[in-house]
Amino acid sequence: MHGIEADGLVVRVGGRRSGRNAVNGLSLRLGRGVHGLLGPNGAGKTTLIRTLATVQEPSAGTLSLLGVPAGGKLRPVRRRLGYLPQNFNFYKRFKVREFVEYLAWLKEMPAARIPGAVDKALERVGLTDRAEDRMKSLSGGMVRRAGIAQAIVNDPELLLLDEPTVGLDPAQRLRFRELVVELGQQACVLISTHLVEDVAAACADVVLVSEGSLVFQGTPADLATAGTTDHVGDSPIERGYSALISGGAGGAW
Repeated sequence: MHGIEADGLVVRVGGRRSGRNAVNGLSLRLGRGVHGLLGPNGAGKTTLIRTLATVQEPSAGTLSLLGVPAGGKLRPVRRRLGYLPQNFNFYKRFKVREFVEYLAWLKEMPAARIPGAVDKALERVGLTDRAEDRMKSLSGGMVRRAGIAQAIVNDPELLLLDEPTVGLDPAQRLRFRELVVELGQQACVLISTHLVEDVAAACADVVLVSEGSLVFQGTPADLATAGTTDHVGDSPIERGYSALISGGAGGAW
């Protein structure tokens, strides 16, 4: 069973007159493992992640998550999801443990499981020693790690992460890569990022979108072979990215 199955997916954003298709006829199948979602600003990455997280409804096409059609009952699917938005809010007076516990409760986890699951999630992101600190006292990188903790607290079968490494230092990014590789052994993990090196290091599969359409899907090695020395980039995978984007509708700069 695929974690994500989309056929001709269209997601429209904005008003009736001024709206546009942020996701435009996209077809995609993703199973267990770690998948990287790349694309320039405005490519539709965040809209796609929000739609896969059941925050936004598709406008057309079909979408199935963990074998369940997106138009069906969503609560059972949401219990099996983990989602880190690009920007998320929290009660600033919450302690870190309380924040993760609250999200576990929203995911309808059994009460008896929550304390142990929270401890495990905080340990995985290196926040055990900050569990009793207020969220408002954390640095930006620590807040991001708390966000990752809430996303994985329920051991999701489908994990959706939007720019998860923003604010993390190099050592923390390395630990994050190790964590998602571990999680990808049992789950379908999709990471939306603008950091090509994170994709090269952690992902076995790359999805490249431009203007809401699928431009490329394959391994990081396949992406690297798409570029030449004529294209911008410090590494082969960056040059491949540049070649495919500049060859499509998205442009490059």
